[in-house]
Amino acid sequence: MLNYLWGAMLLLGIVYGAFNGRLPEITSAAIDSAKEAVTLCITMTGVMSLWVGLMEIAQKSGVIGRATKKIQPFISFMFPGLPKGHKAREYITANIIANVFGLGWAATPAGLKAMESLKDLEEERKTHPVGGRKAVPKGVASNEMCTFLILNISSLQLISVSIIAYRSQYGSVNPAAVIAPSLAATLLSTIAAVVFCKMMDGRRRT
Repeated sequence: MLNYLWGAMLLLGIVYGAFNGRLPEITSAAIDSAKEAVTLCITMTGVMSLWVGLMEIAQKSGVIGRATKKIQPFISFMFPGLPKGHKAREYITANIIANVFGLGWAATPAGLKAMESLKDLEEERKTHPVGGRKAVPKGVASNEMCTFLILNISSLQLISVSIIAYRSQYGSVNPAAVIAPSLAATLLSTIAAVVFCKMMDGRRRT
């Protein structure tokens, strides 16, 4: 759908420019934008490589594993139907930690693996209840999947690395000025997400 929307906007812009005799400006803008896009991609690739590498080191050195144990009370509180020791817990933890540091790129692989593990959990529930819950109908997201998705979207961010990198790329005088506003906004969104998830979880049980 987004492809159609962007394609339509580009086509309308070109048609409008053609009718107003601005095709040279459109051509120049397209070339400049392409050049800027490549430059931005190179910058963000470097930042992404650095932080994804650090996350990989943290996982192999056991830091993620220890962090998983530290936040187990929160994971158990948000995912009461997720069995202890389940692989999804580690992936969810890695995703949360990456999001807290504003590393959306590093959070994505862990998030995909978490969803795959939660899908496998639903397959197990088809044969017998796991975590006190039965499998949801085919094509319906489980309670754990919905909770994880909401937490992932509203995630608390201590350091918005990606936003700081973008601001630095575009010449911001103080790229890190967004840290305090971002922290406040994501803290409120996370609190709202937790309250909403628990309300819906309670409603579903009844």
